Amino acid sequence: MTFKMTKTLKRIAITAGVVLTVIALIAFNKLASTRGKIEVYAEAKKDMFEISVSNTGELIAERSVEIMGPQMAQGRRNMGGQGGHNNMRMVDLKIQDIVPEGTLVNEGDYIAQIDRTQYDNSLKDARESLKKELETLEMKLLDSAVVLTNLRDDIKNQTYTVEESRITLDQSKFEPPATIRKAQIDLDKQIRTLEQKRKAYYLRVAQIHADVEHQKLHVSMGETTVQDLEDYLAQFTVKAPANGMVIYKKDRLGTKRKAGSSINPWDLVIATLPDLSSMISKIYVNEIEISRVKKDQKTQITIDAFPEKSFTGSVFSIANIGEQLPNSDAKMFEVLIKIEGSDPALRPSMTTGNKIVIETFNDVVSVPSECVNAGTDSIPFVYLKNHTKQIVVLGKSNEKYVIVEKGLKSGSQVFIIPPEDPENFKLTGKELIPEIRQKAISLNY
Repeated sequence: MTFKMTKTLKRIAITAGVVLTVIALIAFNKLASTRGKIEVYAEAKKDMFEISVSNTGELIAERSVEIMGPQMAQGRRNMGGQGGHNNMRMVDLKIQDIVPEGTLVNEGDYIAQIDRTQYDNSLKDARESLKKELETLEMKLLDSAVVLTNLRDDIKNQTYTVEESRITLDQSKFEPPATIRKAQIDLDKQIRTLEQKRKAYYLRVAQIHADVEHQKLHVSMGETTVQDLEDYLAQFTVKAPANGMVIYKKDRLGTKRKAGSSINPWDLVIATLPDLSSMISKIYVNEIEISRVKKDQKTQITIDAFPEKSFTGSVFSIANIGEQLPNSDAKMFEVLIKIEGSDPALRPSMTTGNKIVIETFNDVVSVPSECVNAGTDSIPFVYLKNHTKQIVVLGKSNEKYVIVEKGLKSGSQVFIIPPEDPENFKLTGKELIPEIRQKAISLNY
């Protein structure tokens, strides 16, 4: 009897345990289900609303003195084909050495050395060519002196011959007419020969003069070429044109020119000496946002190197033509922002953060953009914590928030993520629909 009662009690205990376990599982599942429902709200706030465009950029000086590489004498470029000189053709130059970027220099201090190899060879060739031209000129002068001396002797001798013929004619006046006639013909012949020699002499003088002058021109061109090359090579040791801090020049791709870089004849800037008292933040704005950027718009500027500092500035230059920058699919427009005041800590090439203030609104209600929903009819609405689906009239927006012109009060709790049971929310604000549609029509026009 006792054994049977014990067995019965064990069965009751086991059944009760199973029931309690099932109840516990059901409760746990309900609790887990409740915890899985995340309801996150944002509060509609009435405050100042700001629309802005933000981009990173870099500092540059508003004004700077350019440090130029060697500049060829004006008018002596591309002499190839003129007088045989081809030593002054414009070619790319290589920077052999340059002081470290950031070096403080005084006017006249050493900045860089340009590779002279090619033009040293050109100068050597030009000097050899000039030497040959001078020798040729000397030979022409000597030859012309000999030739003209001989011609003058011929004229003098012919003058004597004419005089002899005239004496012969005078002595033949008592001779037969035939003898007199013969003497007259001989005199006329010698006179013509003298005139011919004189004409030939004058022509030869003119020819020699032209030949010598032409050779002198070759010599002059050679001397000019040598002088230009010497003056040009004297610039290959680049000196500072003013006091300042050396900042390397960047090419179109943003690569800095340094030792080993090349400079071309159309862009001879090696480095700059910036005026650090007036700095500019240069940024690039994409083609979608550039229409919102206007001259004189206020800008808030931060410097990555000095996160504790902030500056103000204003837009003063906007590029008219976009550029295709590396790693960018959209066209980018250069925008220059002038920083107000000065700070000795600011240096060119420092990275900046720039927020251009496009427009500000005072005392407007706004919510995060993700709170706003729209149906197939494109009518915007928000889900409120009080289980209403409120239609709203929207205003302008920025990167994160949107202005709610009508339909929402400050302090309202708005769902950030749509609720799981939107069908249970009561629709309110239908009276705003005509205004929303009319606003959409006016915006399209």
